[in-house]
Amino acid sequence: MAIKTCRSEPKAKNDMKTFPPDRLTHPTYSDIILSMKAIYPGSFDPITNGHVDVIKRIAKLFDEVVVAVLKNQEKEEFIPLEERIKLVKESVTEIKNISVESFSGLTVKYAKSIGANVIVRGLRAPSDFEYELEMSQINYFLSNGLETLFIMTNPKYSFIRSSRVKELVTLGGEIKELVPDTVYKYLYQKTPLRK
Repeated sequence: MAIKTCRSEPKAKNDMKTFPPDRLTHPTYSDIILSMKAIYPGSFDPITNGHVDVIKRIAKLFDEVVVAVLKNQEKEEFIPLEERIKLVKESVTEIKNISVESFSGLTVKYAKSIGANVIVRGLRAPSDFEYELEMSQINYFLSNGLETLFIMTNPKYSFIRSSRVKELVTLGGEIKELVPDTVYKYLYQKTPLRK
């Protein structure tokens, strides 16, 4: 009596799993990121070259970026809200997929109201991380899943912060290399300050 042996037949070529390179039906991770709407919130009082650098970089990552200028009731404004909005717009006017708006209250509520998928925050130094990590976790909790993306500041701008710019302006220091030209002109021509 002949003994039959079981032999697994080779899979037909059509049974093999293939991944066609059609990005419309199989989007890449980059495609998914580009289709998202990001919000970059801050007081921008004033906007600095560090801020502008981050905005330019995230504009390349996302299809739409909203620069959200915060009206903070608890902090004294150095530059009035409407002027800050105008200065931000003038500083990023060449970037096509950027819009500038104002908001107050919780960032996550505003992000949800405009359909944003992610919050972007810039990190200048390790000291920023602890605070931003806590805020990102709070925002994630409050929004039931809104993610935060951290962007490392370009090293040449890592020492720039709005509070230092304000201090330098008040004391008559030079800030021309720290802020966009439109901000520099505003601070020394439209405010009662002297070089």
